Amino acid sequence: MLKNIYSTLMGNTTISISAFLLPMICSLFLGLVFALIYMIRNRASKSFVGTLAILPAIVCVVIMAVNGNIGAGVAVAGAFSLVRFRSAPGTASEIAALFLAMTMGLLCGMGFIFYAAIFTLLIGGAMFLFNLAGLGEEKNELRRNLRITIPENLDYAGAFDDVFARHTTNHRLLSSKTAGMGSVFKLNYEIDMRSGSSEKALIDDIRCINGNLEIQLSAVMSKETAEL
Repeated sequence: MLKNIYSTLMGNTTISISAFLLPMICSLFLGLVFALIYMIRNRASKSFVGTLAILPAIVCVVIMAVNGNIGAGVAVAGAFSLVRFRSAPGTASEIAALFLAMTMGLLCGMGFIFYAAIFTLLIGGAMFLFNLAGLGEEKNELRRNLRITIPENLDYAGAFDDVFARHTTNHRLLSSKTAGMGSVFKLNYEIDMRSGSSEKALIDDIRCINGNLEIQLSAVMSKETAEL
């Protein structure tokens, strides 16, 4: 009777308890290591880090459950595809991290635990070095977005040239539009602050020209941040 109960609980499988637990535990450990590496130089939410840590183990168990069954593999692939439409879009680095975590789980589920460990260390180390080197980051840390409100009777063409010459190395008018029923203009500039120049001094000089109307100075968002 006990043998029948054991057979019912275990199902029709040749996988032993140790053969099931070892890959899953290893994939959990590797997922945790990868999540910690990802957190070093990347901003990530608590839920995303937790997902990175447990996703390899989930994929590992799925691969062991499929065990060469093509029909089950197709069904699992369809189930995973539904997750994409139920989740918010992420950045390129987050999508890559999720695929890497799934690959770790795939390797563990197929029994290649040693190769999964090598893969985790190499890819995690490469990501850390790329982030440390600032690969693809905006090199100009002095770039700012400047929004100026001016009265309608002020000709903004060249009005701030002297101010920009003192405080910036480069400036570019991105857009201009009317507001307040045409009583004011809103100008949007992209500027590169001169090294050692004060942002407050720049704003004070502009206030003397635009009649102390609204001025906004902010850092330029990276493309990846702007996509969020």
